[in-house]
Amino acid sequence: MRIFVTGASGWIGSALVPELLDAGHQVVGLARSDASAAALTVAGAEVVRGTVDDLDLLRDAAAASDGVIHLAFKHDIAFSGDFKGAAEADRRAVDVFGDALAGSDRPFVLASGLAGLAPGRVATERDMPTPDDSAITIRAATAQQVLGFASRGIRSTVVRLSPTCHGEGDNGFMATLVSIARDKGVSGYIGDGTNRWPAVHRLDAARLFALAVERAPAGSVLHGVAEEGIAIRDVAEVIGRNLDVPVVSVAPEGAARHFTWLAGFIGLDVPASSALTRELLGWQPAQPGLLEDFDKGHYFSAPAGSA
Repeated sequence: MRIFVTGASGWIGSALVPELLDAGHQVVGLARSDASAAALTVAGAEVVRGTVDDLDLLRDAAAASDGVIHLAFKHDIAFSGDFKGAAEADRRAVDVFGDALAGSDRPFVLASGLAGLAPGRVATERDMPTPDDSAITIRAATAQQVLGFASRGIRSTVVRLSPTCHGEGDNGFMATLVSIARDKGVSGYIGDGTNRWPAVHRLDAARLFALAVERAPAGSVLHGVAEEGIAIRDVAEVIGRNLDVPVVSVAPEGAARHFTWLAGFIGLDVPASSALTRELLGWQPAQPGLLEDFDKGHYFSAPAGSA
């Protein structure tokens, strides 16, 4: 297959591209910088220069492909306070992909998220988000739109990723927690720290995306979850042990001061299952779990930047 991948040089994409190439596929990657283009060329992918805002380019690349995997998202503006703008840009790109692939029976795979899906209980692939007034709803609605592409003759799939997709080189949530602990001199969690996060290693996530584009049925929801729910207190303890700093509870009213932008996420209780995904595609995560990954040392080898 000739597969067009947005976000091809990103955190998941840089693991997915070799996965697809090793499986015999041809990969065309979207690159917005010279560095991204060079990395994709070295990896063996064909390069299309542009961004997710270049809608005509996206349309042409999708039309010339045998399938599309859409990983790109404007995380830079999302985490700087404009999540709504990032989600709206994502929605425009998805609209274009839907029009380009309609009636072709070709696959379209969208990367989405799990946070907020079913707070306080183990979410499954059958759970659907409840609309509210938050900007996150825009992204959830985009995922619902993609599932609806099945009725337009597109083999559409939504892969909901764990909020922490970990591994060497991570600069997301977990690296931010390490950075905060290093700066504050304590490793913190909110309240009693029993709230849970699912997790998946980036290499296992990449394998799931490859399986999805190859054979997931139209209208599928898949969960990129290797571990259903890891208590954030356990995460704080392993960070504290590796940095040799105290582990402390942070009161909810002090969370914003301690965790800054991460405060709105780190207290969530969002466990999730991938049992249906594993049964459907035979996906079996094989990489280290989150706490084991921490103990490999790469999160602590140098000061970690925020996401």
